[in-house]
Amino acid sequence: MTAASIAGSGVPPTGSIPNGRPAGSVEIIDLNGLQNIEFGATEDELTRRGILRTSLDACGPMLAGHDTVSPVFVEDKLVLLWVGDPMRTPEGITAGSPVDQVWDRYPEVSRLRAPQGTHRLDGLLARSGDRAYLFLHDGRTVRKTIAGYADWARRLFDEGAGPC
Repeated sequence: MTAASIAGSGVPPTGSIPNGRPAGSVEIIDLNGLQNIEFGATEDELTRRGILRTSLDACGPMLAGHDTVSPVFVEDKLVLLWVGDPMRTPEGITAGSPVDQVWDRYPEVSRLRAPQGTHRLDGLLARSGDRAYLFLHDGRTVRKTIAGYADWARRLFDEGAGPC
């Protein structure tokens, strides 16, 4: 049931990293969330504020003004955000960052191995208290960044939730 709840909560962003984007367009995802979008906020609250759009023909709700961010709600609360470029952690990690850079910037990171025989990516979990970044990677490069509650990030990795 948890995997189904997470899986139906949004599409993980995809795409390549565009070149030549001005530095001012880079956005930061931290362990509280995004500017004006905090982990723990309810779907109703974000919808009332005009931040959450649910009427689109998509896998799940989308965040207004954040095309490369997909929210994950569990029991009506925002627990995770899948983010793509131009989103970066305060330490500068984004999709496309070398895995070695994750180890340099987050020395306490935990290695998570995808189950053998699956097409899933390995992970690096950088935990701070009850929050974490989950960096999914191919062994060389970060492919997906997920931020939010550490237990939900770990659960998402362990259960291998799909995009829809």
